[in-house]
Amino acid sequence: MFAKILIANRGEIACRVIATARRMGTKTVAVYSDADAGARHVDLADEAVRIGGAAVSDSYLRGEAIIAAALRSGAEAIHPGYGFLSENPDFVEAVEAVGLVFIGPPASAIRAMGLKDAAKALMIKAGVPVVPGYHGANQDADFLAAEAARIGYPVLIKARAGGGGKGMRLVEDASGFHTALESARREAQSSFGDPACLIEKYVTQPRHIEIQVFGDAHGNVIHLFERDCSLQRRHQKVIEEAPAPGMAPDVRAAMGRAAVEAAKAIGYRGAGTVEFIVDGSGPLRKDGFWFMEMNTRLQVEHPVSEAITGLDFVELQLRVAADEPLPLRQEDLRIDGWAFEARLYAEDVAKGFLPATGRLEHLSFPPNVAFSRGAIRVDSGVREGDVISPWYDPMIAKVIAHGASRSAALNLLAATLSEIRVAGTTTNLEFLAALARHPGFAAGAVDTGLIARDLPGLIARPATPDAIPALAALAALGMFTDRQGNDPWDLLTGWRAWSEAEDFVTFRTGGHDIRLCVRHLGQRRFRVMSGGLDCTLTIAQSRDGSILFDADGLRAKAEIVTGSGWISVFHDGLRTDFDLIDDLAVSETDETSGDGIVAPMPGLVSAVRASNGSTVRKGDALVVLEAMKMEHVLAAPRDGVVAEVLVSQGD
Repeated sequence: MFAKILIANRGEIACRVIATARRMGTKTVAVYSDADAGARHVDLADEAVRIGGAAVSDSYLRGEAIIAAALRSGAEAIHPGYGFLSENPDFVEAVEAVGLVFIGPPASAIRAMGLKDAAKALMIKAGVPVVPGYHGANQDADFLAAEAARIGYPVLIKARAGGGGKGMRLVEDASGFHTALESARREAQSSFGDPACLIEKYVTQPRHIEIQVFGDAHGNVIHLFERDCSLQRRHQKVIEEAPAPGMAPDVRAAMGRAAVEAAKAIGYRGAGTVEFIVDGSGPLRKDGFWFMEMNTRLQVEHPVSEAITGLDFVELQLRVAADEPLPLRQEDLRIDGWAFEARLYAEDVAKGFLPATGRLEHLSFPPNVAFSRGAIRVDSGVREGDVISPWYDPMIAKVIAHGASRSAALNLLAATLSEIRVAGTTTNLEFLAALARHPGFAAGAVDTGLIARDLPGLIARPATPDAIPALAALAALGMFTDRQGNDPWDLLTGWRAWSEAEDFVTFRTGGHDIRLCVRHLGQRRFRVMSGGLDCTLTIAQSRDGSILFDADGLRAKAEIVTGSGWISVFHDGLRTDFDLIDDLAVSETDETSGDGIVAPMPGLVSAVRASNGSTVRKGDALVVLEAMKMEHVLAAPRDGVVAEVLVSQGD
């Protein structure tokens, strides 16, 4: 076994590999960019080496710098994690050329599966079913449009390199094909350095089911059952589960055999995933699944498979890379219970899952284990106080729940999500909780279109109870602050000799300003009023931000987090934010209001579609912004004439 390894990655996956390596007695070396100098994975590793600037092209994609760091530190092997260089065969060869071990498949296997068109041709030869489409070399736009018409709409345009939903566009009819192709090519070039695309028939009720495989250097290949990854948005996974609902033993066996054959066809070694598109219009069947692609690395969602098999996949990766044979045969494997994984991101679901940035002013999870098997497992690469920057993927944590049955595991996931507290940035936490409670999902009726169909209901928030802004007002007035001290007057907040004291607080919440009057009734009782709001509160207990209160006869709990000029109230699984407004402050003109089109986040200007004096219609694309690995289009809010363009491509 290796005495020391370098991890060529960052964030959650780097922390994950470090945890297993430490259990095995293997020392670890982290690499970091300027933006990650204080990151969690840097602190957890035994050593850390700086490899460049904040941009991934200046750091985590610099293979030569990573190899130099490994040699300098005395590491014997490099674990790539996922993303970045994990599926780059040139990097694998460069690692091996200097005498280091790459903890992953051989370069030949990565090349065989790296380009989707070549991979599909190889799978057809190996007898693995493949979805209909065009996977050839001709990249002429008109030719591809003709192929799409031949295949029949709807079709998927897919970058032949990479994965993760990058360079992928769904096209419903011929009118939108060329625009979608241009966008997919641009994103593919940015993400993978290869703009080539292929065209596939889009299955109208698809399920995304993948098979986990492992191979060793001794010719052994096994599968570790399936994961259902059908709950997706913009072709990116949101909640994954293992095993797949409705999976019959004969279908599981057929998919497992196909995945093993796919791996054997390319001499695979290490952890990999064979992804299938599955007809979800009825019961799963042996002739209703087709090869989509193979991810030649460890998957983000691997913890659900670890939960149902009881295995540590990173440990298996290390042992296989050290030339040990797999310790298990196919007949030794059994499925134990059910598991779900939810990806907690800093993103604004209501604004089209727009990635968010900001400091994690507050971050807390219910009791859990990290990077190991347990009923509740939380894998995270960030801590309270860390910043979610625009440079990298905005993942905060992966939340994994394991139970004896599907319903038990899903109930546990929903309960856990409702107990997580994040303040300081917008997150998808409430959306995930709503998804975990979705009746169709609970019944196992899942397909890749579920989120898009039911999004309005999944993001709808119930009316905010009057007690929530009332609690925020009390927090703003310091009513929950420990007032123990030497001055007896500190204990008489709100006391008046002849009348009830009143205080006033002004907030901005939900895009509106509200002014609250707080009347002190004594004995930790308050009456809070504002327009139609009239709430009488009795504070039964307050400790460390946890408040037990009685609101007009209803007893409930809430948690309050306060910062500089803001307050967040957590109640019944929801977070409500309040920005304090100083009544004496002079209001400022919002420079971003009116006719200015402003980027909602920092990013790279990848295309400018407008020019000074050009006439535009509502919805026309003005600027294409690239941020956090995705494209975002800034569109005209109404018909008009462009007065001035203040950015250029590359800014």
